[in-house]
Amino acid sequence: MPVSIRPAVATDSALIYRFIRDLAEYEKLLSTVEATEDDVTAALFGETPRVFCDIAEIDGQPVGFALWFYNFSTFVGRHGIYLEDLFVRPEARGSGAGRALLAGLARRCLDEKLGRLEWAVLDWNAPSIAFYDSLGAAAMDDWIVRRMTGEALRRLAGV
Repeated sequence: MPVSIRPAVATDSALIYRFIRDLAEYEKLLSTVEATEDDVTAALFGETPRVFCDIAEIDGQPVGFALWFYNFSTFVGRHGIYLEDLFVRPEARGSGAGRALLAGLARRCLDEKLGRLEWAVLDWNAPSIAFYDSLGAAAMDDWIVRRMTGEALRRLAGV
């Protein structure tokens, strides 16, 4: 069964939101999801979208998504793609949907002369790490991701 990849459209908002929640549940982070379906719609399909989404389908049925945005590397001197979310429904894993979503982003990088494709994976997610390794993705073990949210963000901003 061949996998097809298409850009998301506004009528996919509820589907994308469901995929986000399904991914959060898989990652044991559902309680941290603050986004609403309206937030997803505004971000992806508003007047000036800064985030994009591709949908994987098998026989016309959505089975996964990749949500991404452009970043920039000062060292490379070019934009790249940061993959925020990649999710394939459990029953469709092994179908090639995840690979097809990543291959589509890799093609976009090459077509647009982008410098790289990057993403993060939770350190306990052995199946995903093995999948990414099988594709030739390199672990960036010498980098530590830092994040600032909520009160720390407000405090630094002086608000």
